Amino acid sequence: MNDTPNTTLEASPPAAAAGLLTGKVAFITGAGRGIGAAAARLFAWEGARVLLAARTEAQLKTVTEEIRAAGGTADHVVCDLADATSVRAAVDRAVELYGRLDVAFNNGATIQRPGPMDQLPQADFDHVYAVNLRGPWLAMNAEVAAIRATAGTGAIVNNSSVGSLMGNPELPAYGAMKRAVNSLTESAAVTYGPEGIRVNAIAPGGTLTEMIRQWDEASPGVVERITTHTPLRRAAAPDEIAEAAAWLLSDRASYVTGVVLRVDGGVRA
Repeated sequence: MNDTPNTTLEASPPAAAAGLLTGKVAFITGAGRGIGAAAARLFAWEGARVLLAARTEAQLKTVTEEIRAAGGTADHVVCDLADATSVRAAVDRAVELYGRLDVAFNNGATIQRPGPMDQLPQADFDHVYAVNLRGPWLAMNAEVAAIRATAGTGAIVNNSSVGSLMGNPELPAYGAMKRAVNSLTESAAVTYGPEGIRVNAIAPGGTLTEMIRQWDEASPGVVERITTHTPLRRAAAPDEIAEAAAWLLSDRASYVTGVVLRVDGGVRA
């Protein structure tokens, strides 16, 4: 019997793990707060160079400085999702700054006044449409063009909502726009998949952001009700939603496209 150890099978020291998004340039809308800010911090920590976009420059500046202080690469641009020129200019800015675009997280959105469909003023409906549906459509068009012209292949994630997957009587316009975003996501995945551009969406459940706090102020008890009906019995932290977006944008999800991924604590199980 040969007792000589088989050194060829011994484990070698693990190599330093690369970040999920190392080497990539990422564009993020709604990045001044909530899920978008969490995503900006996470994407930078995972190795991406990030461009933060939102309407409020003071919030963008704060998050950008936090990322830089932590050793990441970040910049920001003011962007109004309801303005086509502003959206195109923001995406183009990523290419101007970093020379390419690899991935994008279309997170920015607005909430409607809670209440029945027939009580929502038309002007409010039009605003929700402009920001939550036309905005992601404009952004995707600009992002596909930028990815094509620079990186060649890449990935896009749209932030939808678990409220898009069911009747949403308290936020009917919001739910309708998010359901339409799901359809745009699937259509884009089929259209641009042959070019190597993946397009997915995430559908978060109740998440502790300023938006849900505004809803809870207008409809007291909403957060408690959502939590009660969630199998995990809690709301998500913005960071948890950002993690799902990071994975979908990364090469580890290289065969995933056209998916609306529920990140909802099991509420739709």
